Formats: sequence, C-alpha cells, structure tokens
Amino acid sequence: MDEQGQMTGKKVIVGVTGGIAAYKAAELVRLLVRSGVNTHVAMTEHATKFVAPLTFEALSGNRVVWDMWSHETSPMDHIHWGQESDLVVIAPATANFVAKMANGMGDDFLSTMVLAATAKILVCPAMNTRMYMNGAVQRNLRELKDLGMVVMDPSAGELACRTEGPGRLPEPEEIMDRISMLLSTQDLADLKILITAGPTREPIDPVRYLTNRSSGKMGFALAGAAAMRGAKVVLVSGPTSLCPPSGVTFAPVNTTEEMRREVLDRSHDCDVVIKAAAVLDYRPKNPSERKIKKENRSFSIELEPTPDILAELGSGNRGGRRILVGFAAETNDLLANAKTKLKKKNLDMIVANDVSRTDAGFDTETNLVKVVYRGGAIEDLPLMSKRQLADCLLDRIRKIWESAK
Repeated sequence: MDEQGQMTGKKVIVGVTGGIAAYKAAELVRLLVRSGVNTHVAMTEHATKFVAPLTFEALSGNRVVWDMWSHETSPMDHIHWGQESDLVVIAPATANFVAKMANGMGDDFLSTMVLAATAKILVCPAMNTRMYMNGAVQRNLRELKDLGMVVMDPSAGELACRTEGPGRLPEPEEIMDRISMLLSTQDLADLKILITAGPTREPIDPVRYLTNRSSGKMGFALAGAAAMRGAKVVLVSGPTSLCPPSGVTFAPVNTTEEMRREVLDRSHDCDVVIKAAAVLDYRPKNPSERKIKKENRSFSIELEPTPDILAELGSGNRGGRRILVGFAAETNDLLANAKTKLKKKNLDMIVANDVSRTDAGFDTETNLVKVVYRGGAIEDLPLMSKRQLADCLLDRIRKIWESAK
C-alpha cells in the first residue's frame, strides 16, 4: 500500500499555538487533506492573531475550534476530539504551550483536549533559539518525551527574530513524513534492513568518470517505506539528486569499492540486505591522475572487473543468517538472467525488471517487475509506482523472514 493509502481515512487533529510559524500550519493542513486525512484544527486564542480560523476552515473543510465557550462548541468536544482521533499534532508548539503540556495545565480548548487525549501526540516546537535552549524549556521537552509524546527536533537557521540557530518549525513536508510514520503499521519494527541505491562512479581522470543511468528512486523508495513501517534502515547510496528519507541512517558513497566497504561494515548485524543499487561491473584499471587532454586521435581505456558485492554477501551467508535480495536490470532474457543471478549469488529473492521499457526501470516513476524466489516460484507484479512496489516487496520479504523463524 502506498503512503497516501495508509493515511486515507485517518483522523488527525492539528493544534496551532500562538507563534509566528503558525502560517506554516496552513500548508501542513493542506498536505494532510490531500493525503486523504480527515483533518480538524484546534487553535489557541493567541494563534488566531497570526492566522484567521477561516483559513483553516477553508483548507480542512471542517469547523475550527479556538473558543471553548463558543456556542458552536459542544461541552464534550475537548474530550471527544483527542479520544476519537489517530493523532494530535501540535505545530507550532510555543514555549508557553510546551510548559502547559509538561505540567498538566488545561486552561483553554487545546490544552484541555491534550490532557484528555488517548491518541498519539506529536509535538513540533518552534521558538526563538535562546528560548528553545533555555534549561526550563529543555526540561519540559524531556518531560513530554517521558509522558510518551513524540517531540520533533526543530530546524536550525535564520529565525523571524533575525537570530540564527535551532528553533525553526520544520517544513510541512518534514512534519508530514513524521506523521506518516506514526500512522503507519509498524510491522517491520523488529528488523534492521540495509538497502543500497543509485549508481556508482569510477574515475577515468580527475574530471571524468564512468557511471550508469540509475536515479536511485527504487532504493530510496524502499528505504522510505521500510522506515515508515518501523524498520531500522541503513541506506548506502551512490550519487543521486534525491534527499534521504526521514528516519534512515544515510551513507553516501561514490565508487564501487566505497560501497563495498560500507555494505560489509554495516551489514553484519542486519536481518535483511536489499541490493537495489546499479553497481558498475567494470572500472578503469589505471585512472589518470591528471586530466586527459583532447587530441585528434582515438584512445582506449583498459577496464577491470569491480568487486561483486552481492556475491560476496551471498558467499558469507551460507547459514542463511540474513535475507538477501537482489535486483536484475536486464534488456533481454529477463527471467533466464535473473534465475542465474539468484543461484550464483545465493539470494533468497531477486527482482527482475526490463530496463529497455519506457515506463519501467531507470529514472521512471513506475516499475514493472517479476519476482523470482529461491524455491523457483515466479511472481508477476503489475505496473505500479515505485513506492507501491516498495511496499509490495517488503510484504514479500516479511513473509520470508517469518517463515525462516
């Protein structure tokens, strides 16, 4: 299931308190609604001085509560809202409101709703750097964590008060990533997964290199999906233009040998290794230390094989201590080549895709694959987004893991 499918029908309360970052909450509400979330907004009176309640009503499609004594507010709303929702998000959370939550104070609709809430609570502090670093505020944030709330670290940078440092409300997209994680089924929480992604580069000289067309999108989609489902994820990636998914340990590399070292160093305690990277098979044997000058003649580059990382992992996994998953990007004889690779490299599962297609493979948003299993079974999956495919593959990996127990 894709990320939007996991969130559709969920109910989230966005609590907006009186800080300048309240304007960002409007975009957060828009993103939630677009993801299919039933979104309601509760505001403090001070928050209404920064953004009008009408803005949030228009974006959410639901009435906004900010006055506990309004004739539109039911006497039990402050209890029902937090107990009939899947998540309460306080964004921004001012120092004053953090102190209220930490000390059990309830003097308006939002603070009393938080006190009565049984839903998960995500707190997104946003304030002046000096305020954020104040010992009392830090103590209050620790108290919220001890109470079981999730506290999201603020971003660092220039603040509205013209100072620099931590205290900025994270961007709405970052908050959405954390919300998605909190609303996702945590069925991979007992697994540590290493995933490789992207291409590798091998230098010809200081300014040129060999590489391939891999964008890294499939590996990054797998890493993001696994993290959303609770796995501890290590993502080892060659050069890409993608931002690492939230919640993963990211290890950037360039060459095949760099990727090999990172994978071997980090995979020893992993339950699953998914090699989605498009690793170069050959590299220049003697790269030049200086830029090769253009001359009106042809020249040749002698190539040598690069290390076979997946085969090395497979040869050291004879006892089946971990699940090994490979990818086969082919332009012909798809199944035959995938089966050979599966057996040769001692894999549990291989994902084969025809990269000659225009709607699948490198640098596309969709993929069409065949999954070949160690026992010989073959599964054809329909064309789908790479994020949807990531969840499908993780479902299969989970079944293999459970059957191996």
